[in-house]
Amino acid sequence: MDKNIIKHDYIVSKKDRKKLNKQNSFLIWFTGLSGSGKSTIANALEHKLHQSGYKTYALDGDNIRKGINNDLNFSPNDRTENIRRIAEIANLMIDAGLIVLAAFVSPYKKDRESIVNIVGIDNFVEIFINTSIEECEKRDVKGLYKKARAGEIKDFTGVNAPYEAPINPDVELVTDNMTVVEAVEKIYKVIQLKLKNE
Repeated sequence: MDKNIIKHDYIVSKKDRKKLNKQNSFLIWFTGLSGSGKSTIANALEHKLHQSGYKTYALDGDNIRKGINNDLNFSPNDRTENIRRIAEIANLMIDAGLIVLAAFVSPYKKDRESIVNIVGIDNFVEIFINTSIEECEKRDVKGLYKKARAGEIKDFTGVNAPYEAPINPDVELVTDNMTVVEAVEKIYKVIQLKLKNE
């Protein structure tokens, strides 16, 4: 099958789109336990970028799992496929000239490495939302930890499935005692140079 797939060369390139948008395009990947604040911080960062005139799009578990990945469960193999599909979607959006913000538990180191292989190291910023399991369980806005502890949810990261923390993320945020505004400012400082299309 692969030998019959021939890539078409389009006249408008990624470079052209970045030039038109007057910005660089790349992926900001938020990883951490459920309830750590990934989506909240990604949402606030996207708002700041949008207000500054940048073209963005946010992906998270809810909008992906209800749509393109609604055929996947939370087994290790399906988690890997979930992340692979998200990385491929993000890669298309990067090619379109957008700054992509993706907030996913993404518990396995090998899966996060595969994201880098798909989008390229220059297009990848890893944000580790390092919130303690105790704080995540206190927040538990969706009641997922309670269900996992009661045995109603299998393969729940941090309870009955592992989380492999990033060793050298671009940004690590310990959010137990950090405001969303402080978290956004810390990330923004790190990505500022990357935002501009040189």
